[in-house]
Amino acid sequence: MRPVQYASQRHDRLSVIGSLSLSPRQRRIGMAFQVHDENIRTPHVVAYLRRLHRQLRRPLIVVMDRLNVHRATVRELRQSGATWLHVEWLPAYAPELNPVEAMWCHAKCSSLANFVPDEIDHLRDAVIESVGDLHWGNRLKRSFFHTAELPL
Repeated sequence: MRPVQYASQRHDRLSVIGSLSLSPRQRRIGMAFQVHDENIRTPHVVAYLRRLHRQLRRPLIVVMDRLNVHRATVRELRQSGATWLHVEWLPAYAPELNPVEAMWCHAKCSSLANFVPDEIDHLRDAVIESVGDLHWGNRLKRSFFHTAELPL
């Protein structure tokens, strides 16, 4: 008989924003992410990209899907004079072309598979550990680009 895990329906929420970066010269793959207690909105993405730009200290070429929040983020950053940002848009409805989608899939289907948290803080800790563990796996991060059929 198949085991069943019962969980109460809660309305707590966590959202995660993340990115993979590829160093143009060394071909080193980096990863960054943030966990939020609410749905990700334009100000979150704007702040995330500004922080990423400060951290990497170079212009960014960002590949995004056409989610409304992403389009609004690009409009806001361009209006504020963010000359350091260049955006390449993925085709609509093509998550298989986005290496970050492979990263989320791995995090959800590995250590978070069948995970039922006791409370939102328990979930936050598990998400941070699961996604954070990906930071050290260069071969794994390369596989996310391979899954999206993007040559490195």
